[in-house]
Amino acid sequence: MSGFSIEVSGLTKKFGAFVAVNSVSFQVARGEIFGFLGANGAGKSTTIRMLCGLLNPTSGDAIVGGFSVRTQPEKVKERIGYMSQKFSLYDDLTVVENIRFFGGIYGLARNLVRTRLPWILEMAGLRGREHSLTGELAGGWKQRLALGCALIHEPEIVFLDEPTGGVDPVSRRRFWDLIYDLSVRGVTVFVTTHYLDEAEYCHRIMLMHAGEIIAGGSPRDLKDQHGLATLEDVFIHLIEEKVQDERTPGAKSEGGR
Repeated sequence: MSGFSIEVSGLTKKFGAFVAVNSVSFQVARGEIFGFLGANGAGKSTTIRMLCGLLNPTSGDAIVGGFSVRTQPEKVKERIGYMSQKFSLYDDLTVVENIRFFGGIYGLARNLVRTRLPWILEMAGLRGREHSLTGELAGGWKQRLALGCALIHEPEIVFLDEPTGGVDPVSRRRFWDLIYDLSVRGVTVFVTTHYLDEAEYCHRIMLMHAGEIIAGGSPRDLKDQHGLATLEDVFIHLIEEKVQDERTPGAKSEGGR
């Protein structure tokens, strides 16, 4: 059995003439916290949608949880949890109703949902607020509830797309404690974030720009490699270098513009 939860090979997505993701390749180890960084429009969300079996690649493939995103997307969906930027919760449902709803979406029997319910309430800090409307919750509570709903079927891989946007620093820190707990239990965590300080918490990160992977490695390795003190400095340096290459005549390979 492979030691990788995710194996990506030449994954490409085109929308007409526009190349949103350009032949990206990488691997994610089991139990790894893998950070995926890049500015808006870099191709991160498109890549995640392909890895989750929600968007068919134009070319290339990825093996996620042992299944191909091209030919077995439904099998992929059974193996993963997904938490979007907006949490995907229903504000007009209570906490318990949201948990039961997502349990049904993942095809869990009622008794299994009932078994998982106490863990989600404990993890989210929502004991005693089971019957509160979700829309009335503070951002940090809503965030942890959304994570619990994404984990209700105990997936081996979880995708978190900018999960800490709009929450306070204390809630962000507590959320990352939960991510570490998942990793210790062997769950692979694939996370995108705009917060470069959060990227420091990842075991390994990839930087994406204009649909391409431009660098990857552990946070420490990337900083040491470029002789810079912070990941923000590394990110800015790499983007400036990439933009300069694109502007330099002859820098592009044959087949480019």
